[in-house]
Amino acid sequence: MAGLRGPDVIAQTYPIEPFEVFLVRMQEMKTVSRVRRQMRGKPEGDVARKQARVMNKEAREAQGTWLAAHLARRSFTGVPLRERLETFWGDHFTAVGKQGLIRRATSPYLQSAIRPNLMGPFEDLLIAAVTHPVMVHYLDQDSSVGPNSQQAKKKPGKFGLNENLAREILELHTLGVGGPYTQVDVRELAELLTGLSLNFNTGTQFRKPAAEPGAETVLGKSYGGDNPTLRDIHAVLRDLARHPVTARHVSGKLAVHFIADTPDPALVDAMAAAWQDSDGDLPTIYDAMLNHPAAWNPDVSNIKQPFDFISSAFRALAIPFENYGRLKEHQFRQRVQQPLALMGHIWQKPSGPDGLDEDDSTWISPQGVAARLQWSLAVPRLLMPDLPDPRVFVETALGPRATERVRFAAKAAESKADGIGLVLASPAFQRM
Repeated sequence: MAGLRGPDVIAQTYPIEPFEVFLVRMQEMKTVSRVRRQMRGKPEGDVARKQARVMNKEAREAQGTWLAAHLARRSFTGVPLRERLETFWGDHFTAVGKQGLIRRATSPYLQSAIRPNLMGPFEDLLIAAVTHPVMVHYLDQDSSVGPNSQQAKKKPGKFGLNENLAREILELHTLGVGGPYTQVDVRELAELLTGLSLNFNTGTQFRKPAAEPGAETVLGKSYGGDNPTLRDIHAVLRDLARHPVTARHVSGKLAVHFIADTPDPALVDAMAAAWQDSDGDLPTIYDAMLNHPAAWNPDVSNIKQPFDFISSAFRALAIPFENYGRLKEHQFRQRVQQPLALMGHIWQKPSGPDGLDEDDSTWISPQGVAARLQWSLAVPRLLMPDLPDPRVFVETALGPRATERVRFAAKAAESKADGIGLVLASPAFQRM
C-alpha cells in the first residue's frame, strides 16, 4: 500500500496519451470531416478524405502502442497492485467509443479518469468515470434530452429521454442488481442526468437547454430544481457512493476479482464495514481486504483472465519493452492481440457495459486453454530469442507453487522454448 501512495513512476516511464490530448485528435478529425462533407467531389474533399484515413490509422496504431505500454507497466512496475486496480476499476466502469475516432479512446479514458482516482474516495472515482466523455458517449447520454426541457419544447417529438447511463449507475456502478431502487428511481435519475453531454473542444459539458427542469427524487431524496446544474448530478452520485448497499455490492466485486469467485463472507463484511466507516475511502477498503486472513488462504485463488495471463508471462520473463513496443503493427497483433482474442478477451471491445466475466469457468474453456498452451509454446521465443534456462525460470515464475512434475518437465524439455512454454502452460501459472 505504501507504493500506491507514492508517485506513479511507471506511468511516466511508459506513457499513455491522456484523454485531454486525445481530444485534440477528435477536434482535428471533426474539422477534416466537415471539409470532406462540404467539398465532396472536389479536390479539397479528396484531400480531406485521405487525411481522415491517415488520422484513423494513426489512432489505431496508437491504441496498439498503449496496449504495449499497459504490458510494460505490468512487467516492470514496483507497485503491481496499482496496475491490477486500474484494470479492475476500468472494467467496473467499462466504457468504449462506438464509432469514429473515439473507438480508440479507452486507454486515454483509463489514464485520465480511472488511474488518478485509485487512492481517493470512491465518490470521486464514480464521478470521474460516469461523467467522462467516453462513458457519456458509450451509454448514449449525449442524446438524452429532458421531456420538458427547452430543447424538447422547441422541437416536439424529435428528442427523447435515454435511461442507459442512469440504469448502469444503479445496476452496475453502485447499488447492484437487486438493489433498493425501482424503475421510478431509474427514470428520475435519468431526468436528473439530462444536460450531461460531451464537447469535442472541452470534453464533459453540461447543456442546460437539454436538462429537465424541476426536482427529481432518487431513493427518496430530492435533487436539483428549476435551475439544473452539473452539481446536482455530483450530489446524487456522492450519495449513491456512500450508500451501505453500494458498500456491500462493490466490496463484493473487489473480493471476487482479487480473491476468489466465492469470497469468504467475513471478508466482504469487513470491507463493507471499512467502506461505511471511512465514507468510501478506497485505500481503507483495500487495507481491509489485504489484511484479512481470508485473503491469504493458499487454497483459494482465481484463474488469470487472458490479459493477466499474458502480462504475468511478460513479467516473469522480463521481456524488454523494445522487443514488443517497437514491433510492426501486424506483428504485435499476431503475438498479443489475436492470442488475447482466442483466449476470449477482445482487447477494448467489451460485449456490454458489465465488462469481463469474473467467473473462472469462462476462462478455462477448451478453446481458451488451447490458446494459452499454443501462445506459451510459440510466442515467448519470438519476443525474446535469448530465453532463460527453464530450470531457473520455473522457480522465478512459480516459486513455492512449482510442483515436482513441472520442475521435471522444465528440466527434461528438448529446448528452452518448450521448457518455458510448459511452465507458462502449467495449471499453477494459470492462477493468480
